[in-house]
Amino acid sequence: MSPTGWLVAGLAVVVVAGLPYWLPRAVIALRVRIFARVGGEEGVRAPGREVPAEEFKKVYGHPAADGRSRGAALSDLFWYWLSPGPEVHQEHLEPGPRYGDVARTTRQILAGLSREQWTELVGRCTRRVLDELHGHARVHQVRLRDLMMPVWAEVYYEVVFREPCPRHVRDLITGSANDVVSALKCTSLRHMDRRARLTEYLRARLANDPPPVPLPSSLTAREQAYYLQGTFFNTAVVQMSEAMAHLLLALATHQPVQDRLVAGEEQPDFLDGVINETLQHFPLFGVAHRITSGEIPRDGQDPIPAGSVLLFNYPEYQGSGGDVFDPDRWLRPDTRPTAFIPFGVTANRPCPARGFAVLTMRVAAEEVLRGFRLESSVEHTRSLPSRGPCLLVARTGPTAPGSPARNGPRLTAMRLADRWAAVPRSLTQLVLGSYMVWDARRQGLCRNYFAAAPGGSATSVTAGR
Repeated sequence: MSPTGWLVAGLAVVVVAGLPYWLPRAVIALRVRIFARVGGEEGVRAPGREVPAEEFKKVYGHPAADGRSRGAALSDLFWYWLSPGPEVHQEHLEPGPRYGDVARTTRQILAGLSREQWTELVGRCTRRVLDELHGHARVHQVRLRDLMMPVWAEVYYEVVFREPCPRHVRDLITGSANDVVSALKCTSLRHMDRRARLTEYLRARLANDPPPVPLPSSLTAREQAYYLQGTFFNTAVVQMSEAMAHLLLALATHQPVQDRLVAGEEQPDFLDGVINETLQHFPLFGVAHRITSGEIPRDGQDPIPAGSVLLFNYPEYQGSGGDVFDPDRWLRPDTRPTAFIPFGVTANRPCPARGFAVLTMRVAAEEVLRGFRLESSVEHTRSLPSRGPCLLVARTGPTAPGSPARNGPRLTAMRLADRWAAVPRSLTQLVLGSYMVWDARRQGLCRNYFAAAPGGSATSVTAGR
């Protein structure tokens, strides 16, 4: 082979060997540009040139930043991802009596349990799912999001219906929720049949045995099923599963922090600090959009006009936390980050679960740590498209748990597999994400709904065909 041939071959080897390191990042950058175009040139980014970080909360909480779906190109995409029934999804209803009715019902359902009851419920459901792992194997390789999703499916079913969740219903809920989050991450296309099976179950259940808390009378029977499916069995299950996957993966990749928790010698609120630090680095929300119903005045600047699409970027806003994972900062009032809104802002549709999310995450984490040591070597990103590969090493049993060193070969293999899996996955996300952006704009679920029902009062349009 000529010197030129050897040079070309050497360069090819370098390029191929480096694929896991540069290709996924390049594809992510391209995807960001594609999705940014969906927001249109009129999108006002926060933080950004027009809304700096120090004005983020003020603008987000302004009464005029209250529009949710109507008038934003992004709404078509989110309605597409969250179908069926995005027109009655609590997060996507426009402000008004209908939204008030739905939000009030959600609060009543969630408030039906005391802190003690939440603690017992989450602990019991977590133990039941973990018990399914027990067997002769001492080390279980799992994906943390998949492990946690059945836990929250059982929890929220019991919260709504006040009775234990049957296994086949748990499978319906996890099947629907997993399909929603996989579409949101662009790792899979939508499978509306999986979502429809849960809808039909809920319709039949509501017709024969409705939950203790009456559902909004302003919704039709089908819309009541959509409301439960979207609010509790998709959004709540997905968000809590993602939150727990991030928390457990953070513990698995920061062994000293995990060791301090297991030793039990830390301050009682150290685990809360770990949870807050996790939510600081890996916020559950990406970009939340709002449409202004009136002008928002600015000090020393032109007001933000009515009809503007505000794009609130949570990861960028909370990025001031830096790259160091330091739960101790939450134990010192003078070092706690101020740019921290894990559950939104109180003045503008905060997460309904904000009052007990940390409590329930704490309970679930304690149950996992009681039975297993967590070990992982994968890259931890906010989007977590890999679903969090992790080793669960049993703390009790006929054989003493292995040390991280003894599991070294498995962790090395896990790291390599994770790196190379990111290559085809990132390309899949680019292709499927681009298709879904196009298909969402073609279907125009939100745009057509409001065109057919001025004011959003009609219910004849079926979203998510």
